[in-house]
Amino acid sequence: MNDDKPKVQFVDIDDDFAGQRIDNFLLARLKNVPKSMIYRIVRKGEVRVNKKRIKPEYKLQEGDVVRIPPVKVPESTAPDLPNVKLGKVAELEHCIIYEDDHVLILNKPSGTAVHGGSGLKFGAIEALRALRPDARFLELVHRIDRDTSGILLVAKKRSALRRLQEQFRNKTVQKYYFALVMGQWKNSCKVVNAPLLKNEVNSIVRVNPNGKPSETRFKVLEKFEQATLIQASPITGRTHQIRVHTQYTGHPIGWDDRYGDRRFDAYTGQFGLDRLFLHAANIKFTHPATEELMDISAPMGAKLERVLKGLRSKN
Repeated sequence: MNDDKPKVQFVDIDDDFAGQRIDNFLLARLKNVPKSMIYRIVRKGEVRVNKKRIKPEYKLQEGDVVRIPPVKVPESTAPDLPNVKLGKVAELEHCIIYEDDHVLILNKPSGTAVHGGSGLKFGAIEALRALRPDARFLELVHRIDRDTSGILLVAKKRSALRRLQEQFRNKTVQKYYFALVMGQWKNSCKVVNAPLLKNEVNSIVRVNPNGKPSETRFKVLEKFEQATLIQASPITGRTHQIRVHTQYTGHPIGWDDRYGDRRFDAYTGQFGLDRLFLHAANIKFTHPATEELMDISAPMGAKLERVLKGLRSKN
């Protein structure tokens, strides 16, 4: 008798999974199973909830018992988690700035994508799953650009994910970024309201009257000879929003390969800058379990601090 033969599973649904569609529940639980096979076993009635047939859009309720049939998938289709001994994976352990049973907060390094895809074998979320192999649930609450460093929220329970994403939808989460921009930002420029439209072919975002409403609030932190350190707080969450809004005002961010200015890159390069100077520095939200107001800050990396030190000495 082969003990490795797949067996029927019976899963009790608790609050973490209540409200989730059965198809999405199965996709997450049967990670190596093709989507077409999952819909086939649901359609054939092999998946049952409380001993009854269900449709793919059925939403799970607390107390449900889900029957999952034995499903065998060729090993070649199974995606491998990154090796925890890889340098980029191991360093993320030291980038965790807060963790409890519900939330994990990462000070993500610049150059690390939040998830794999588009030629990348893995991103921050896959690396965290490798570092936390016993975690039942780890999902991104939101995203930040690959080249942006700083705060990234990860939910460790589905209930936490739902409650945090609801806060993002209701715009009750406050996020603050540090950015080094070209030229002298005017103290009077405190809000930019400019609709943004994304080109689906090349993912370039532009200010366009046909775009989605977008608002960013700004505050001057420090002025230098040819640059300004600003605080940016996005009210809406559009792709590349801060980067495009700063460019729109005539003050692109240093070392922005999409929306930047090469003259500014040459100027800041003499102080050691060779990456996008955009850092998610602070976030305020309500804890999904305790209702406590969380105020989390992530320090800038040593490279960005050295750039600022160089600019100050030039002043």
